Amino acid sequence: MEQFAAVATAHFLALLIPGVDFFLIARTAMTCGWRNATGVCLGIAVANGILVAAAFSGVSLLSHPVLLGGIQVARGAFLVLLGVAFVRATVGLDVEQGPRTESATWLRGAGLGITSGLLNPKNALFYVSLAAAVAAAPPPELAFYGAWMVTVVLGWDVFVALVLGSRRALARMERLLPWLTKAAGGFLVVFGAAMIADLAVRIVS
Repeated sequence: MEQFAAVATAHFLALLIPGVDFFLIARTAMTCGWRNATGVCLGIAVANGILVAAAFSGVSLLSHPVLLGGIQVARGAFLVLLGVAFVRATVGLDVEQGPRTESATWLRGAGLGITSGLLNPKNALFYVSLAAAVAAAPPPELAFYGAWMVTVVLGWDVFVALVLGSRRALARMERLLPWLTKAAGGFLVVFGAAMIADLAVRIVS
């Protein structure tokens, strides 16, 4: 019980730290509505489930530096492209009907969520570290830990989508929404470019 409490607490505290996944959910909720944002939430949860299963099964990208570097480049390129799309997007908002954007689909959001989650080295690092800490636990217990963490990820992300995609929140952010979208896009571009630059510097040095 004490081990579960430690695992659950560490995981939830890590979840509270805003990252790229948070910005993706927030932007989708504010521009495409909370229903479409749940697709992103589910995609992120599925990606986390895959990373948890890999880590608890002993599969680690950390032992394959070339593969890890390739994932970092892909992640950086993905964030830059996503950020540019955010910056260029034209956002329309009707407080009564909710937000409107082109190509706002649930499946597209799910695809973005899975891609974002799987290309996140920090997620893989966290789960590998966690797996090492609970390595002595029996398989059924590890399966329970994994199911718990994926459920918490999904629940928290859906909560964020509901809060930021509600009509009340949208009404308050009506004037700021276009600027928030562009700011989120700018953050993603800078973050993605920094990931690629960091890898380039490490290769050169």
